[in-house]
Amino acid sequence: MLFVGDDWAEDHHDVEVQDDQGRRLGRARLPEGIAGLTRLHELIAEHLTDDDVDPETGFVAQSVVIGIETDRGTWVSALVGAGYQVFPLNPVQVARYRERHGASGAKSDRGDAHVLAEIVRLDRAHHRPMAGDSPAVEGLKMVARVHQSAIWDRTRHLQRLRSALREFFPAALEAFPELAASDALELLERAPDPARAARLSRSKITAALARAHRRGPEAKAEAIQAVLRAPALRLAPEIEAAYAAIVASHVRLITGLNSEIASLQAVVAEGFGRHPDADIVTSQPGLGPILGARVLAEFGDDHTRYTDAKARKNYAGTSPITRASGTRRVVLARYARNKHLADATHQWAFCALTASEGVG
Repeated sequence: MLFVGDDWAEDHHDVEVQDDQGRRLGRARLPEGIAGLTRLHELIAEHLTDDDVDPETGFVAQSVVIGIETDRGTWVSALVGAGYQVFPLNPVQVARYRERHGASGAKSDRGDAHVLAEIVRLDRAHHRPMAGDSPAVEGLKMVARVHQSAIWDRTRHLQRLRSALREFFPAALEAFPELAASDALELLERAPDPARAARLSRSKITAALARAHRRGPEAKAEAIQAVLRAPALRLAPEIEAAYAAIVASHVRLITGLNSEIASLQAVVAEGFGRHPDADIVTSQPGLGPILGARVLAEFGDDHTRYTDAKARKNYAGTSPITRASGTRRVVLARYARNKHLADATHQWAFCALTASEGVG
């Protein structure tokens, strides 16, 4: 077998090829793209025999093992398509392995390629190979992650907006308890400071509530106007103007994110609905098209990837870890996990409480 360490950078790859005894057979710096990948195939082919090549497809058989610190991108996809065994290694684990073999702290791209080759040659049994997920679920994972990240971004901007309003315009928080709602954003963009908010007419407030499909917009508009016009402590005009600019900026960002989140949600739901495992996933209490898409995308559809249910729980971070030494034993939460999947399973647990018929 051949073992290849691939230390990748934005525009090049440092690779090292070893045999099963650890002898270095080749080393090179390759450019990113087709030219570099072609040279890598040639470098590997120099040390392969005819028995290592599939006569029907021409692909290299699974006698080449490659270690690389990523599981995404066209380069990795091409390596998998060529028939190589690809091990996407965690950079933290690679750093720890490097420290095992040298205490000087020296580091180089060529040295990292050597470490990666050593890991897949000697320690690959303790690492997970590249999952054999379908292109459909890989695409779904990309869109679902961007959708999830956009929601996290919106939450951060909402927290900043709430913090700014609490500092100079707390009445807005009382008037608009749902800051992400379209009516609250519309009115805050129109009146981002106490002076302009106090001048908002009831008809404008009512119209914004009606566009947001609120029930009883007239009564709600009267209550909002009363809150905005109530006497309150004020800051200096210059400070209020600065805060108003900050509020308006956050409002525009949140409005844009709301639009993009809705668009991405439609794409996620459509992609999930086309997947053959969608019905199985949504049969679980608490999983709908969006949360189910996240769970499916992060777990993948390679049914041989996980050895048992415990392996799935470890990957999701839902199984605890135990640290025992002598008479001391501590059980802790698992923080080394897939954060996207952990967030999805956390929401799944709470949704199941209300969606499961078995919960009384």
